[in-house]
Amino acid sequence: MCVNANVVVVVVVVVVVVVVVVVVVVVEVVVVTVVVIVVLAVALVAVVVLVEVVVKAVAVVVVVKVLIIVAVVVVVKVVIVVVVVEAAAAEVVAVVVVAAAATVVVVLVVVVVKDRFTLDQSLIHDAERIRTSRMDASSNCSISSSYSSSSGGGNSNSSCGEYNSSSGSVGNISVFVVVVVVIVVLVSIVVVIVVVVVVVVGIVVVVEVVVVVEIVAVVVVLVMVVVGIVVVVVVVVVVTVVVVEVVIAVVVVVVVVVVVVVVVVVVVVVVAVVVVKGIVVVIVVVV
Repeated sequence: MCVNANVVVVVVVVVVVVVVVVVVVVVEVVVVTVVVIVVLAVALVAVVVLVEVVVKAVAVVVVVKVLIIVAVVVVVKVVIVVVVVEAAAAEVVAVVVVAAAATVVVVLVVVVVKDRFTLDQSLIHDAERIRTSRMDASSNCSISSSYSSSSGGGNSNSSCGEYNSSSGSVGNISVFVVVVVVIVVLVSIVVVIVVVVVVVVGIVVVVEVVVVVEIVAVVVVLVMVVVGIVVVVVVVVVVTVVVVEVVIAVVVVVVVVVVVVVVVVVVVVVVAVVVVKGIVVVIVVVV
């Protein structure tokens, strides 16, 4: 029994392609989100600096700052959601297309291998049957000749070998390969969607926290002008607490993203190991 190695090679190639696509999706989503945040932050700083230079009155500057921050918050949220969702949708479509193409290739390869295997088995069976028939005919002829030429009437026994051909089938391997490819594709798509959702939610939370810090800073400036240095000390303490909370929130978001990426890698590795083990088991059973 000889198992064609093309099936194993195709499964390994499909798993590697899906893993690479998932890693590229995660990296692209994170990079796009970071670039959007940096650009919007630079734009916000530039607008605030320009307003502070043009408008000299402290009260007017404070009011304009608050209005600008509120407007930028809305724009930032909309831009982040639109950009990240579009990127994620495009990458999910890419994953689906690659997975569909890989599935079609696997099915075609399995069908071709199965047809070739069946044809080879049929030809081998026909050749063995013809050879066995010739051997039987030759044996019968020699037995008859020996019996007629002997005068003692001795008994002559002959046994003809029987050929038992066990025809293997790659049907089970075909079904197993298709099921494995479908499972890997579905897991990859779910992982991509989860990563995108986590990244978007984390970035929106960070933006909201940064906006809160900026508003607190504006309030601090106003309090410094109106109330005086005594109140400023108290407000500085409050701002320090807020900054600490912001740092904690950012660290939490980063940890969540890292954990999600690690989970993605672990899931892909586990799926790959299960696929390889399953293929080995099927090959051993067939052999």
